[in-house]
Amino acid sequence: MPRPKIIAANWKMNPPPSDLSAYHGTDTVHVFVFPTAIDFALCKQHNLVFGGQCARAEESGAFTGDISMKMLAASGASAVLCGHSERRQQHGETDEMVAAQAKEALTHHLTPFVCIGETLAQREAGQEKAVIKEQMKLLPHASPGMVIAYEPVWAIGTGKTATPQQAQEMHAFIRSQLPEDVRTKTMILYGGSMNAGNAKDLLSMPDIDGGLVGGASLKPAEFKAIVESC
Repeated sequence: MPRPKIIAANWKMNPPPSDLSAYHGTDTVHVFVFPTAIDFALCKQHNLVFGGQCARAEESGAFTGDISMKMLAASGASAVLCGHSERRQQHGETDEMVAAQAKEALTHHLTPFVCIGETLAQREAGQEKAVIKEQMKLLPHASPGMVIAYEPVWAIGTGKTATPQQAQEMHAFIRSQLPEDVRTKTMILYGGSMNAGNAKDLLSMPDIDGGLVGGASLKPAEFKAIVESC
């Protein structure tokens, strides 16, 4: 049975688009939106499936400005991004922290979208698969409820995109690192500057199950075109 497609909108630190009608899923395409926490209520009002852009693994404590997975779940969120490359770079999130977040998310029935990927320097040095393998080592692989987002860091916000063949090679490698009993069930998304122009070719690859869309997700017409390309 073929896996459904997932298209996720990461709005980052931006206000939601003015037209939210383009952000509903279909029978065959599951759509998630990741707004800032102050826009959760708006997403609920429009019946969107939403998640948090980040949350801590700890249940409570002296972590000013942060929220827990338990709080996120109580807000009505269905999912959470774990280890987005910007969080790894700007907030020092490590592989250990990301794995702990994913495990805690599953405990609270949230779908963790775990982000992994290599930098340009790592790719040019031929280390991309070793980097991915290391990033995946601590993840709770036994759960088919986890989504993986492959983010070639060199293609985020740069306008550069991995070719469909490059992306497929990395997605197939990621799938090969999963236990056999969840390998075919795990959704693996592409997260490197997907847009309306390249989505169809990327999504035609056998191991690319959808996209984690950044800049293009702020443009309703373009995001709708990506969903329709599925």
